[in-house]
Amino acid sequence: MMIKISKKKDPQQPIADSCRVLAHLLNYPGPELRSALPALAAALREEGALSEARQAELAMLMATLQRGDAYEVEARYVESFDRGRATSLHMFEHVHGDSRTRGPALVDLVQTYEAGGMFFDASELPDFLPVVLEFASTQEPATARAFLAELAHILSSIHAALIKRDSLYAAAIGAVLELAGEKPRTLQITPDEPLDESWQEPAAFDGCSSRGQQGPQPVHIVRKSPVSQQGGRA
Repeated sequence: MMIKISKKKDPQQPIADSCRVLAHLLNYPGPELRSALPALAAALREEGALSEARQAELAMLMATLQRGDAYEVEARYVESFDRGRATSLHMFEHVHGDSRTRGPALVDLVQTYEAGGMFFDASELPDFLPVVLEFASTQEPATARAFLAELAHILSSIHAALIKRDSLYAAAIGAVLELAGEKPRTLQITPDEPLDESWQEPAAFDGCSSRGQQGPQPVHIVRKSPVSQQGGRA
């Protein structure tokens, strides 16, 4: 009888590119994001921080975003994340709701970013999951995993709610949980045409920006410098 031994993930395995890719995938799927999908898929494969099963889920999500009607893709994002608190991507909304305690919690989170050497400069709130992932991508792997693990109970709740809604976006939340060291449920996916056959792979991933897309805007967190502290960028 063969005994299957699963390889334990190295806590020092780089996860920066995976965090950035997931930050993009959880942002509004405007034209710029959709055009960047081949590069994002290549980055995930190259870094290899996620299991094959999780990468297959994400490949299905990206294929759906790439090939679907633009209006329907954007409407699906709104339906997934902007229709009730259960799947909100604002982490503290699940804990504090609209209470007065949320404000101080957001301030504390910004201070965490600053203590990590980053300057928060965005129109989005700091507890927006893509913001959290952008910050995690700037930290050492073990620190990033521990930071994401602190949100595991919230992410697990969102993941379950998305599965209940049959949303492929559950793949992205499941991937965040996996980076945090959790073992979320895998999705039942239907085999599709391999992405390699439908997309031309780019030469390299350069952390494509999603600036200028419609809908909720991405965040930009940059390292502190004397200039950035006065309102400029590093």
